Amino acid sequence: MSKHLADKRKPSEGARLKQFLRLAHDDASTFWQQFRRRPVAQMAAQPAAGRRMAEFARIARGRQV
Repeated sequence: MSKHLADKRKPSEGARLKQFLRLAHDDASTFWQQFRRRPVAQMAAQPAAGRRMAEFARIARGRQV
């Protein structure tokens, strides 16, 4: 009894892997370019971070409102 056609596939040439690596490389380069353009002050000072810390300190002190 011979094998089914689905069991006799030829070895892949890695085309999917090549495309995946190409996309990953292209996306990575644009990510780092955008990261370099972003000001450091904008990354460091998040308005929600200060409020979150104030709420954490309030709860830690035992105040509910």
